[in-house]
Amino acid sequence: MLKSRPLALCKLYKCAKYPAGQPSRLSYYCFTPIARQFVTVPTMSAQDNKPEILKWASSDGEFRRRPSSFRKFISKEPGAEYPPEEGRYHLYISWACPWAHRTAIVRALKGLQGVISLSVVDWYLGELGWKFSTPEETPGATIDPVHHASHLREIYFRMNPDYEGRFTVPVLWDKKTDTLINNESSEIIRMLNEEFDDFVDDEFKGVTFYPKSLRKDIDELNEWVYDTVNNGVYKAGFATKQEVYETHVINLFKSLDRLEGILAKSTGPYIFGDVLTEADIRLYTTIVRFDPVYVQHFKCNIGTIRHNYPQLHKWLRHLYWDIPQFKETTNFEHIKKHYTKSHRQLNPFGITPVGPIPDIEPK
Repeated sequence: MLKSRPLALCKLYKCAKYPAGQPSRLSYYCFTPIARQFVTVPTMSAQDNKPEILKWASSDGEFRRRPSSFRKFISKEPGAEYPPEEGRYHLYISWACPWAHRTAIVRALKGLQGVISLSVVDWYLGELGWKFSTPEETPGATIDPVHHASHLREIYFRMNPDYEGRFTVPVLWDKKTDTLINNESSEIIRMLNEEFDDFVDDEFKGVTFYPKSLRKDIDELNEWVYDTVNNGVYKAGFATKQEVYETHVINLFKSLDRLEGILAKSTGPYIFGDVLTEADIRLYTTIVRFDPVYVQHFKCNIGTIRHNYPQLHKWLRHLYWDIPQFKETTNFEHIKKHYTKSHRQLNPFGITPVGPIPDIEPK
C-alpha cells in the first residue's frame, strides 16, 4: 500500500474529503477536480503529424491497444496443422517490450532454448518499426537468421504485402511453412508452457505455470491486471487529455494496492502461494519496468514500488535475484533506452534519466 504519500497530496490538492488525522488508504484518489482548474493541456498537432506507427492515442485522448492479428496455434493434438517440433519454430522478441519479455521468460523457464530459436530486435523503435542490429552495433540485439530482414515489418509483409497493422513483438514463426503463427503474447506463453514437453530435458517435463487447479483464479486475476496494470501504464502514459490520464493513473494505483493486499495474504512468495504461475510472469514484466521507466516516462508517479509497496517490492526482488531466468531476460539498458529514445512525442530530446539507482534494489 502507499505509505506517507496521501497527506502530502492532500496539502497539494487541498482535497476537502480528507478527515482530520491520517487519511484512508485510497483517500489520495480524490484530487481530480483541482487538476482541471490549473492544468492547461497542450494541443496535439505534433501527434497528428506523426507517421502512423508512432501514433498512439485516439482523438479523444485514449490509448486503445489493437488486438493481435495472427492467432494460429501450435498443438500436440493428433492432426494439428502446426505440431510441436524441435528446431521448427523461431521466436522474435524485444528485451524492451514487456509483452515479448513474457515469452522469453517462459522459454527459459521451460528449458526451450535449444528447441525454439530466438532473435532480438534493437531497442530503438523508429518510423519503420523494430529493426535488427548486430551485437556489435547494439549489445543484446541480434540479426535475423531466418529471413535476413533489416526490420521486423518485412516479416509481417511476407504474410501479407498489404498488411496495415502494427509490427509488434513477440512473433512466433514457423520456419517449415514460412508462416507467422502467432503474435499474441498471452497465447504464445501458453503454447510454450504446454506443447513442447516431449522435447525438453526431464527437469522441465511437467513443469506448468498454468495448473488446472488454479486456472479460474489465474484467468480472473489476469483480466483486471492486464486492463489496469499491464496495459494501464500505457493508457496513462499515452493519454493526450488530462482527465483521461488521471482516470487511468488512479485506476493503476488502485490495482497496485489490490495486488499489495493479495501478496500480503499469500502463504508463499508468489501471488498464489508457493506456486509460480503465469500470473506472476505477466505481472513481473510490468513491475520490473515500473520504477526505472513508468514512474517518470508515463507519469505513473503517485508512488514507487521500492518506496511504497513493500510486498510487491519483496516479490519482485525474489523473482529477479532468486530465479535466474527472470534476471537473465531483463535488460535494463534496452528497457530504458527504448522508451525514452523511441517515444519522442513524450520525450522530444530523447534524454534517458540516470536513475533510479540501482535499477532494482538488492534483497
